[in-house]
Amino acid sequence: MRIGEAAEAAGVAAQTIRFYERRGLLPQPPRGPNGYRDYDASVLNRLAFIRSGQAAGLTLVEVASILELRRDGAVPCSHVQSLLVTKREGIRARQRELAALEAEIEGLISRSDRLDPADCTDTKICHIIVRDT
Repeated sequence: MRIGEAAEAAGVAAQTIRFYERRGLLPQPPRGPNGYRDYDASVLNRLAFIRSGQAAGLTLVEVASILELRRDGAVPCSHVQSLLVTKREGIRARQRELAALEAEIEGLISRSDRLDPADCTDTKICHIIVRDT
């Protein structure tokens, strides 16, 4: 199948397929006598895997590392699990940071309800954000 057909079947743009080829995520397909790329059905499985990995939060570099292990004959399950555990830890850390930020913003909103705009000076710029020291 040609690149447009593969792209449509996989639900991606042809440009995405070319990008994945340049990044080594997809093997270079053979070209027909007319110079067009000629893909077999296996490219659809590979594209589905790449998209699923990205949907799980994996970067293209991480997806490539999984593909490389598989290409070398290894079963990448423990590597994938390790990547996912690391992703989860990062998400949880970000959630804690966001919760702290939310609390800070809630405090500033509460503070803004108690302040009089007439008391704001030019040197503070905004007395909601800059607290008296």
